[in-house]
Order: sequence, then structure tokens, then C-alpha cells
Amino acid sequence: MTNLPTRTYAAFLFDMDGTILTSIASAERSWTAWAIAHGLDVATFLPTIHGVQSVETIRRLNLPGVDPVAEAAAITAAEMEDVGDVEPIPGADAFLASLPADRWAIVTSAPRALAKVRLAAAGIPLPALLISAEDVANGKPAPDCFLLAAERLGVAPADCLVFEDAPAGIAAAEAAGCDVIVVNATHRHVLATAHSRIEGYTGLSSASATNGVSLVPSR
Repeated sequence: MTNLPTRTYAAFLFDMDGTILTSIASAERSWTAWAIAHGLDVATFLPTIHGVQSVETIRRLNLPGVDPVAEAAAITAAEMEDVGDVEPIPGADAFLASLPADRWAIVTSAPRALAKVRLAAAGIPLPALLISAEDVANGKPAPDCFLLAAERLGVAPADCLVFEDAPAGIAAAEAAGCDVIVVNATHRHVLATAHSRIEGYTGLSSASATNGVSLVPSR
């Protein structure tokens, strides 16, 4: 852990993939098969898939004759069938269970159906509020998802702490005016960032008060 924020927040907002659970192997298997089928260089392409909506990943490739919406739906279907090695980031399930239900939300670029399947596979119950790809017109790095989560929780974005692992999500949180803590648990290389960082949730707990929730190291 590096320089944990000391202030109290009205709410915690969590990205899903790579932040509270690890689904990288599953996602990369599905995307590798798709990339090979479309003649892409897998090693170059795979790092671009994380943290953004699948349809946007495909759309920005501008592949001739490819329908991004249909292709994204097919990839999502493949990912939903491949969750055998999805598991929580160390300590995430216990940490989330300790939070007041009205003080946190999951904010993911994944479609809702895929999010539900992955959360179930990781043993993480659905939160009271789940913001998914279908809920916003503009996905990460646009701030829409975090702004919507704050609105639905009835709090100001500036009073939210976002837990993220991907550059697109970090940029979205920054644009929304939220504070950010970066989860490095699944990073092959430590992400260069000025934000606070944690390797996982083991050794981390929360303290709740009438004005919100704060992070504290476990003793």
C-alpha cells in the first residue's frame, strides 16, 4: 500500500475486472481466438482490450465488413462460457462484505449479464448498485459511468473514491472529479501513477461513520 487516502468518503466505487476480481485469463482466451480469426497480431492487440467496452475495442480497429455490435455480443457470449478460473482479488470479497450497502457500487465496462456471471464465479454477491455498459452512452475513459453511480447513490463525485486498475478507468474517474486508488494485483508491470496504490485488499479494512467511509490498514 502506498499513501492511503486519509479522508472520509461518501462512497466507494469499484471497477470490476482486475480490480475486485481477476478474469484476465478468461478474457484473453476469448479475445485471442477472435484476434486470430481476424488476422490481428495477438501480442500487440491484447493489451488494448482492458478497461473499455468490447464494442469500442472493436470499433476503433475499423475492420472492413465487421459489425462491432454483433462481434462484441459474440465475444461476450464466449466470455460468459469461460469463467472457470475467475476468482476474487485477494481480500476483495471480505472487504466488500464489510462495507455499508448504500456506500458502494460496482462500475464496470462489462455488459450486465457478463458482470453477473463473473461476480457469481468469483463468489462476490451483487451489490445494491451495479453500473454496467448498458447504463451509459459513453464508456470509459468518459466519466459518465462514475457520474451516474454518484448520482444514483445520492452523493457528489468529489466525495467518491474510485478503485481502478486500467488507464481508461483511471482517466474516467479523474474526469468525473473523483479520487482514485489503483489496484495493482493483476498488473504484469506496475502502473506508473501518482495515485495511491494497493496490491489487493488483504491488510485493508474500512471505518464507517455518519459522514461516510474511510480506509484503514488492518492490524
